[in-house]
Amino acid sequence: MALLGRLVVAAMPLAPKFIVRMVASRYVAGSNLEDAVSTMNNLSSEGACFTVDVLGEEIRSLEEAEFFLNEYSMLIDSISKNNIDAHISIKPTAFGLLIDPETAFQNILNITRKASENDIFVRLDMEDSRVTDSTIELMLKIRSEGIDNIGVVLQGRLLRTTSDILEICGILGPKADFRICKGIYLEPGEIAHTGYKEIVEATNQAIESMMASGAYTAIASHDYPVINHSLSLLEKYDLFPDSENISFPGKGPGYEFQFLLGVRGDLRRKLAKEGHLTRIYVPYGSQWYEYGIRRLNENPEVATHVLKAILLPWTNRR
Repeated sequence: MALLGRLVVAAMPLAPKFIVRMVASRYVAGSNLEDAVSTMNNLSSEGACFTVDVLGEEIRSLEEAEFFLNEYSMLIDSISKNNIDAHISIKPTAFGLLIDPETAFQNILNITRKASENDIFVRLDMEDSRVTDSTIELMLKIRSEGIDNIGVVLQGRLLRTTSDILEICGILGPKADFRICKGIYLEPGEIAHTGYKEIVEATNQAIESMMASGAYTAIASHDYPVINHSLSLLEKYDLFPDSENISFPGKGPGYEFQFLLGVRGDLRRKLAKEGHLTRIYVPYGSQWYEYGIRRLNENPEVATHVLKAILLPWTNRR
């Protein structure tokens, strides 16, 4: 399956765009806000909640950031108007982080304030290692403004992640709020684990560090070894689906499980049936093609999920 996945990666840029769209439609809600709202309304009957991402990153000029400011503003309005249980997820480089960090801060601060007024949580996606420090610093700077509805993503594969957890928790205490994932960006061995087993073990260690520190822990993984380990940690740290929720409105009792749209839907539904809060990551936008090709190139492992969905659809319901 892994070899076939690599062949998918090699062939996808050569395929007609309509074929790529057909594949991407499982993992991307659509090209506009209305598509995202429709997708969430259809899936809300399953008891899931959502985090929404407007596709696009690493803009070339600050003028391009205006699009994301306007789009996320409309997204917040739409979530509130339609009474959807959803948060938003943003990539700092889409707001100018690599061009002008201060402008990016003001842009994201404005969006976070508006989201706070609507009881919507904001997650700062973690991009490649060029912006790890600046993304964490941006989150902490917004928190220092007295705004608590923001958290950051950390990647299990990076060697620095455990120390980042301890440092952030040392500053924010129980108000620290993380999404932890293995990480899609392939980084060199000098700064990251590169083998699957090492990455899984490091991700599990990061999850335990978060729970042990009392931080909110959003577990974003489709890997059974990560999910099973997380379930055992819930018992160890007395975190239960029906325990008192002391976190942000619309969030779980100290933890939640997150899944990409279109991946391991059956597992997500099983966890939800057991009472765990599950959240679906819903990307949308006109850059769906660039998003799909870039993600496949950055991490060919994603192609395995794509291939499984095509060849064995009954094992991987959306």
